[in-house]
Amino acid sequence: MKEVTIYTDGACSGNPGPGGWGAVLKYGDAVKELSGGEAHTTNNRMELTGVISALSALKEPCRVKLYTDSRYIANAINEGWLKAWTAKGWRRKGGEVKNPDLWQALIVLLETHNVEFIWVKGHAENEYNNRCDELAVNERKKFM
Repeated sequence: MKEVTIYTDGACSGNPGPGGWGAVLKYGDAVKELSGGEAHTTNNRMELTGVISALSALKEPCRVKLYTDSRYIANAINEGWLKAWTAKGWRRKGGEVKNPDLWQALIVLLETHNVEFIWVKGHAENEYNNRCDELAVNERKKFM
């Protein structure tokens, strides 16, 4: 299985508001950047869209180390929230789970790829996380 490193980030001006996402995929010496955005969205939707888009770009099942500054995503996977949400019919203690369409799309990708989610501090000294933020902000600006 190929080993790929992915960094993702999302950005939103207002919540909801115009948003963007960015991703950097690394395989060996190869680096690929992806980005996109929406005119009216939320930060969490952009964070999830970045992860989904990056994993969708992989052409075969891979072992992935995915770095995100979104505790929402990292905790949903690493703390078992996602499994609990699916078991409870997309409900959580505070009501309905937000973004079930994106979570369901992510579940399909997690069945294909072996993904380790690693939380990193945003806007810190991580070159690739900072690049993802730059890509996401540039996409967001297209809708402002």
